[in-house]
Amino acid sequence: MDAWTRRSPPPRAEVLRDRYRSRLPERLQELTGPVEGDVDLPLHIVWSGRTSYSLDRPKSRMTLYRTVLAEGLREDLVTLLHHRLLAEQWPVLRRLISPYIREVWEDAFPELLRTAPADTTAT
Repeated sequence: MDAWTRRSPPPRAEVLRDRYRSRLPERLQELTGPVEGDVDLPLHIVWSGRTSYSLDRPKSRMTLYRTVLAEGLREDLVTLLHHRLLAEQWPVLRRLISPYIREVWEDAFPELLRTAPADTTAT
């Protein structure tokens, strides 16, 4: 056997975690995106289907955040997401995103875990 067949590739889970980890901002407060109005996503994030989302409609906002967390680059995260909205939505959002994204974000930002569904006053 050659070296390639003896060495197994890293598990898919670790590859995905590394990908999402490399996109993280250093602090949640770096997420300074809009908090109201409409947001149009660029083609590198959403290449087919719906591209415009309303931050004023909860389901639309949740879909936007879910999409940007999964497909956005670091620059997209900081310009399209807002730290307060992310924290407010996290109790529900964390159940809608991939477990790899959830683990990476909660490991990096344990304050997201402290966001209780009844706590809507986070700033």
